[in-house]
Amino acid sequence: MNMDLPGPDGELKCVNAGYFLFYIPVPNFCSIRYGISLLLLLCNVIIMSQRVCMSLTMIAMVNSTEPHGLSNTSTKEPQDNIKNPVYNWSTEIQGIMLSSIFYGLLISQIPAGYLSGIYSLKKMVGSALFLSSLFTLLIPLAAEFGEALVIICRVIQGLFQGIALTTQQVVWIKWAPPLEQVRLTSLSLSGLLLGPCVVLLITGFICDSLGWPMVFYIFGACGCALSLLWFVLFYEDPKDHPCISKSEKEYIMSALAQQVSSSAPSLPIKAMLKSPPLWVISLCNFAFFWANSFLSLYTPMFINSKFHLNVKENGLLSSLPHLFAWIFAILAGHMADVFLSRNILSLLTIRKLFTLLGLLLPALFSLCLLYLSSSFHSTMIFLILANATGSFCMGGILINVLDIAPRYYGFLKGFTNVIGLTGGLVSSTVTGVILSQDQDSPWLKIFFMMVANNVISLIFYLIFAKAEIQDWAKQTQNTYL
Repeated sequence: MNMDLPGPDGELKCVNAGYFLFYIPVPNFCSIRYGISLLLLLCNVIIMSQRVCMSLTMIAMVNSTEPHGLSNTSTKEPQDNIKNPVYNWSTEIQGIMLSSIFYGLLISQIPAGYLSGIYSLKKMVGSALFLSSLFTLLIPLAAEFGEALVIICRVIQGLFQGIALTTQQVVWIKWAPPLEQVRLTSLSLSGLLLGPCVVLLITGFICDSLGWPMVFYIFGACGCALSLLWFVLFYEDPKDHPCISKSEKEYIMSALAQQVSSSAPSLPIKAMLKSPPLWVISLCNFAFFWANSFLSLYTPMFINSKFHLNVKENGLLSSLPHLFAWIFAILAGHMADVFLSRNILSLLTIRKLFTLLGLLLPALFSLCLLYLSSSFHSTMIFLILANATGSFCMGGILINVLDIAPRYYGFLKGFTNVIGLTGGLVSSTVTGVILSQDQDSPWLKIFFMMVANNVISLIFYLIFAKAEIQDWAKQTQNTYL
């Protein structure tokens, strides 16, 4: 089917999208849809900053010379306790604190994905971001009352972050033209990679000059302000946005008219559970989140164990892998859309290629980190590459659900995120346990587990992955649970 679509920049070119052929304009990066992607990028930066900041502040919060202390008492002088209190929390308790946010993330994923098709995305994302920020502000106070209250705050934080992360991705069902889906999605989701870079870059300076409690106050206040900005700037449908140009509105709505409708009378649960492509996406999500969570939360501890730096220097070095991961994520999204729009590779080949790069390269560079890093510079290079190359998954498994079932994207994204976040939860918890029990070679075991997960998941994905709409997700499907 050939058709001409109006574009905001007026420049058209012919594109074969696999199952239909149409003309599409060169993207206008000053358009409203790219503005929304940048706004979501900022939201994700704040969400990840709130999640990851404790991985570096923990070095300042805890008396590292007594990792198995029994009390919640401070060990500094009284005048310093007001600014920078220190607690006797064991390594195992620290691991539980860092991983506890995943319990909340797990609980909220599937309900958020389902409700995103019923309730206002504007209210769900904005409210969830505000409440996550509110509980971030409460963490320094919670720490004064004991580790249990900190864990509760982190779980509640995770609950609201899960709502924000799942529902925001449904935005692109109405805002992303088919051949810009990966580019727009990867740009917004790259905030999840830029967030750790930002927080690790400045947290050390904040801890050193203002005290670690100010880290939570600053990122909590930024989140509250950004949630208000979201309520003002975001509109759920292009036709309702007061600032969108007529040409961009027509372009988006005309492009999306070619897709299968995202509305559905009910969920074909049985068919979903019997779908191999959905399960291999979920399995790879497990491996991706396992690696990403471990590298996000424990990079400062790994660097501290290797080089014994102060918190400021540690923060600067820990931010580098996340900076490159963010750059790679944007490149991956752009490359995937270019391959598709120019008909260089089929959609399935693109998904498999980027998943291969995103799971295999981190495994290879992790092995290099263990066996070939004999100096400071080689260690940092391999650590950066192991972290950054995982971002290729942005053009693979992290968008693949939209290929196979666009009608159920919100629900299935929540489902695959649950399995993925289970990997993140297990990873961070197991890492904390191994670090507390193995004094000889804990990092060797931790990295080997990550490598095994990536390789096994990749093999299954290359065999069973699909990129076309599945029969149970088509509009003519009538068999429902």
